[in-house]
Amino acid sequence: MKAKRLTIVLILTLLTCDIRAQQKTDSLSKKTEKKYQATPPRTQPFGKEAFGASKSTTLRWLGMAGFLINSRGTTLMVDPLLQDFDMPILIEFPIKTKDIPSLDAVLVTHADNDHFSIPTNKDLVGVTKAFHSTIYVDSLMKNMSWPSFGHDIGDVFKVNNISVKLTPADHAYQNAYPRPGQRHFKNEDACGFMIQTPDGTIWAPGDSRLMDEHLHLPAPDAILFDFSDSEWHFTLAGAIKLANAYPDTPLLLSHWGSVDAPDFTPFNGDPKTLYDKVVNPQRIIVLAPGQPYTLKKLKK
Repeated sequence: MKAKRLTIVLILTLLTCDIRAQQKTDSLSKKTEKKYQATPPRTQPFGKEAFGASKSTTLRWLGMAGFLINSRGTTLMVDPLLQDFDMPILIEFPIKTKDIPSLDAVLVTHADNDHFSIPTNKDLVGVTKAFHSTIYVDSLMKNMSWPSFGHDIGDVFKVNNISVKLTPADHAYQNAYPRPGQRHFKNEDACGFMIQTPDGTIWAPGDSRLMDEHLHLPAPDAILFDFSDSEWHFTLAGAIKLANAYPDTPLLLSHWGSVDAPDFTPFNGDPKTLYDKVVNPQRIIVLAPGQPYTLKKLKK
């Protein structure tokens, strides 16, 4: 009888240990379980064929906030980041810097390293005719002896058959988090670009809080659309307001799905949040990195 009781006690002890071990395993699993983050379709790599002569204007999302624009053979990159970012990346970039044959210009909206990637642009200096940005970012480029040009908000410059105008931005967030010896940042240190091509107008707003000026521009034929819910970007509500101010303009989603940061609002946007809030949701364009999109003028 005594032996039977000892056997029962031993079995119960083993079961308890097993349950506790399972509970511990479940707890560890929950702690290490990866949070959901929306990601784009599989990358579509491209090569030098994307930079050749063309009878149209084609855009390719590079991931992050970057785009390649080929307008009838004139090639621009906007905010290219193709390597060496300081946070984990979710995507494969569609092209390596060493495979880029030539660029007529690189346009940089502001100095944050997910837009002004020094490792990327340093590799592009030898194949790029000119870099364009704000006066402040141009000063950083000139310190590295790059062929760069600085512009004020509202300035217009030409790149072959393309006309580019700087649009305003409100992104001087650095002043809210001052560091010892930090310069005072101005709104004009950042910008957007209104890019007029023979086949239509592309607006790259850059990073910015929503400004009244953003809602009263001539309707572009495509917007490189940042819909993150960051307080130093448009916010999701602001992005929707901007989208609905131009109800027919295609929205080429950017600044999402590229960085492994599910808790960091500038990078964790989800296209699903847009479809029931944006007028004419069929104009939401979810591109894979590298996927071509042909620009077309809106019907007036």
